[in-house]
Amino acid sequence: MKKRLFSLAIPALFTAFVIISCSKEKPLTSDSNEVTTTKDGSKFVLDTLNSNVEWKGYKVFKSDNTSHFGTIKFESGDVTVKDGKLESGKFVADMSSLTSEDLKDKKDDLAKLNGHLKSADFFEVEKFPTASYEITKVSPSSEGDYNTVLDGNLTVKGITKPVQFKANVAVNGVEVSIATEPKDIMREEFGVKFQSPAANGVIKNEVTLQIKVKALEKK
Repeated sequence: MKKRLFSLAIPALFTAFVIISCSKEKPLTSDSNEVTTTKDGSKFVLDTLNSNVEWKGYKVFKSDNTSHFGTIKFESGDVTVKDGKLESGKFVADMSSLTSEDLKDKKDDLAKLNGHLKSADFFEVEKFPTASYEITKVSPSSEGDYNTVLDGNLTVKGITKPVQFKANVAVNGVEVSIATEPKDIMREEFGVKFQSPAANGVIKNEVTLQIKVKALEKK
């Protein structure tokens, strides 16, 4: 039974829900000189039905054949647009919506996995019902396939760390869309660890995350 739960628990990796900085780095705050965004501009409200976080976690080897993948829905969020450009934003994820997509046709396995991930072994959803990402800096980029670099603070299980994403950002009249580059994050930096030390040695620390957001102009 323990082995079964262990193999199902892989998506917990997703928690890495974004992190590339070391533990000594301090989160950016609105009082920091490093913050270049403001709250001025037009407000756009998150379309929660068309926005989510996609995650993929791995076993010993990182490959599509040794992975689980799924989604997390957003509870709320908004972005600010100034002079036709993204200025700032914050997205709040509903951790109770965490689910595996690859097990959706296996109801018993899906229920066991989702329940375990939401337990004290991993995300402690009753204690930490939400996670969030707040954009603190928006920079244009002409390198690669992404037109924007987003700096911000990710908070998971009460732990906040600075995180940077490459993203494609589009501002089209009454709609803003943001799609980040799939990125590997270290889940253990947010305290997402299986209770068995041996299990953490088999489940990869890396988690691939992608944030997809659609926001509509506030009327």
